[in-house]
Amino acid sequence: MIPAAALAVLVALAWGCLLLRRARLSGLSEFDAIDTQEPPERWPPVSVIIPARNEAAMLRFTLPSALSFYYPQIEVLLVDDCSNDRTAAAAEETARALEREDLRVLRGAPPAPGWRGKIWALEQGVAASQGEWLLFLDADVVASPHLLRDLMRLALKERYSMVSLMVLLRAEGFWDRLLIPSFFFFFHLLYPFHRVREPGSPTAAAAGGCVLINRQALAGAGGLAAVRNAWIDDVALAKTVKRSGVRIYLGATAQAASFRRYGTLKSLREMVARSAFTQLRRSWGLVGLTVLGLAVLFGLPAGGTVWLSLHTGTQPGGVEYVFGAACCCSLAFMLASYAPALRLYQLPLFWGFTLPVAAAVYGAITVESALLHTFGQGPRWKGRTPDG
Repeated sequence: MIPAAALAVLVALAWGCLLLRRARLSGLSEFDAIDTQEPPERWPPVSVIIPARNEAAMLRFTLPSALSFYYPQIEVLLVDDCSNDRTAAAAEETARALEREDLRVLRGAPPAPGWRGKIWALEQGVAASQGEWLLFLDADVVASPHLLRDLMRLALKERYSMVSLMVLLRAEGFWDRLLIPSFFFFFHLLYPFHRVREPGSPTAAAAGGCVLINRQALAGAGGLAAVRNAWIDDVALAKTVKRSGVRIYLGATAQAASFRRYGTLKSLREMVARSAFTQLRRSWGLVGLTVLGLAVLFGLPAGGTVWLSLHTGTQPGGVEYVFGAACCCSLAFMLASYAPALRLYQLPLFWGFTLPVAAAVYGAITVESALLHTFGQGPRWKGRTPDG
């Protein structure tokens, strides 16, 4: 029992450190709490570039928000990424219904050798655009009319060359509520937002659904060609841009949300499995360490707390008491760390007790991702594979 008690104490210390240093999130959304009301001296022109592959049904709901940004100098370009449906036609019909003739729809070419599909679509949009700043916006994102102004105010006021926001994902069913807020939480543990913003920190990441970037900064980092073959393109772009010496920002917002519905475990598995093994550098050793870490960090506190509750009527020895107390402290720190993510998704605090279950599911999906990449073609996403 002594080794288990010692491990429980170490886990409690680890959760305490995560709570104090890495897992801090303030309020509903850090970005939405920033005071960006003071207008800049000049609003630089912005090109909104929307890569869209097989999004005909989605664009009727999401494209109107991109065409309604409250911004003085803006152009909107939608790049049809070799869709098999009526994506381009749906975009043009939506623009006509809104009496907007300024939408430009580009029929994208197949990916050039060495390029991934989405990055190639963005590259074509960048080449056809003219703005000093570029807003990369996923086709499934619905945004507030003031979002672009707030992004630009923050970028100019704090001198960020790249500002990226994690948008809200739809969390309606059981599996959504179990896995989507925890996805946000795990992402923040891997890439603490405050570390991403620190110029001297090597931590860099972005959320590809909403990225505002200065054109000159992008060119100075080597352009999109520098990440042309990256499967996790948003994180790769952030690392490349930050290494070039400019400041980047990563945050979360309630001003933008994905309209895409997951709802089932299968759809959420596909979303995570397509990149989990790549995130771990395609290393089975890192997969093993990840699964072990999830079991220790999330499973031990939950299991130890249950064990202590089952022995409430007994008199546990000193070592057993230390084990149980450490597990309870770990669970409390875990819930406190997870609380901001729960608030962001408007879930009650008691839902935090599902976090160990979510960790177990993500561990299983990570193993599945490794198996798909190693023994299969890799997970497919919109008809494409990581190696296709």
